[in-house]
Parts: sequence; C-alpha cells; structure tokens
Amino acid sequence: MASDNYRWLAKYYDHLHEFRRPFTSARKAILGPILPGVASACDLACGTGEMALLLAKKGIRTFAVDLSPEMCRITRKKAREQKLPVHVIEADMRDFALPQRVDLINCEFDALNHLPRQQDLPRALRSVAKGLQPGGHFFFDVNNQLAFERVWANTWFLEKDPVALVMYGGHKPGANRAWIDLEWFIRTGKLWKRHQEHIEEVCWSASEMRQALRKAGFDQIRCWDAAPFFKEELTRPGNRTFWLARRKAD
Repeated sequence: MASDNYRWLAKYYDHLHEFRRPFTSARKAILGPILPGVASACDLACGTGEMALLLAKKGIRTFAVDLSPEMCRITRKKAREQKLPVHVIEADMRDFALPQRVDLINCEFDALNHLPRQQDLPRALRSVAKGLQPGGHFFFDVNNQLAFERVWANTWFLEKDPVALVMYGGHKPGANRAWIDLEWFIRTGKLWKRHQEHIEEVCWSASEMRQALRKAGFDQIRCWDAAPFFKEELTRPGNRTFWLARRKAD
C-alpha cells in the first residue's frame, strides 16, 4: 500500500469530490444511537480529515490516522485553522497504535478496500480491536464484488479549474481486485502538467467479513446496504455495505 500513490488525490480531493451527503445520512442512522456515549474516537484512514474534525467539534477526544503524509498534513492544517485538538498519526491501518483506547473507530469511503491483499484484513481488524475499549464500536463501509463488476470497468472525467482528471477503471471478471488509473492535468498559468497515479482495491464477501470480525474479537455485527442512503445510479443494491461491530467486553 504505497502512500505516495495518494499525493495528488490528497491535494485535490476536497476540491474535486463532493459526495459526502450520503455518508452523513448513514452516520446519522447508524452512529446516531451510540454517539452520545462516545468520549474518544479515531478516524482511521482519515483522508483529509472530514470525519475527524466533525467528531472533535462534538467535544470528542479525536485521533486521525492515515498512511499518506499529504493526507496527514492537510488534516493537521485544517485542525489548526479550526482550532480543534485532533491528534494526527501517520501509520498503516494494518499496524497502527493509538496513545489510548477509544470508544469508536471510524473507517469510511471504502478505505478498507485499499488494503494491498485480501489476507491483510485480519491484521487490520486486530489493530482496530487493540485500539478500542471493551464494548467500543467499529464503523466502516466497503465496496463489494458487485461494485467491481457493475461500475469499475468504466472511464470518468472530472474537471474543476485548475484540475482535469481522467480515471480509467478495470476489473477482471470473477476476481476480488479492481483498479483505477488516474491521469491528472493540473494548470499552472498557461501550462498544464500531467501526473499519474494507480490505485487498487480488494473486496470480501459478507461471510468472509463476518468471520474476520469475529476472529478479531468483535460481536454484535450488523450491516446495512448503502443504496438507500445514496439513492443514485452508481450505488445500486449490493454495491456497497456499511458495517457496525462491537469489540467484545473483556
């Protein structure tokens, strides 16, 4: 999982992507009942820090973890500007360690799918379990095999001055891996400079996810299809799943 793959995506992520509302709806429905009891939390694979900042604004002691140095830099900058006490940690989700156990670990925007290999999931879940208080919760979403089959083998184009982005997706039928090649065109004055990035995702079946969560020490495992929250063509039923699991009490 090469952190340098996310350099340009990190820099222009907030500028280009405006798809947070469905996640807000999912958080309200799924996390709403437990948030009143959350005093400390970690936004794992925090990206540009949106969820970490929201948690900190609620008075929750908040940690933010990401492998990308640029994502961490952006999150720190936002926290300073908003005068929020977010502790940002640059670390791999497979081996991260928090200064203290927390009540909630959040991992959104299919971040778990970015693990390099399917077999890395148990390792990541063990790290999550170690970071949670007994009875603490892990909230996350993942893309499923159906998303790879229905959506991935397409081409997308995004443009918002000074950036134009072309994304070429690919997926081998029947495989649990998909990829996107990103072609960045960034304008500086009258000139455009081209950059390239390659991003891959892996997926798991629902039964594989449940088994891995149980083995890592989680119970009360629940899941929700994402389609009712998104209500748009790219997230058809079965494409994405939200999960909530509780770390077993000691």
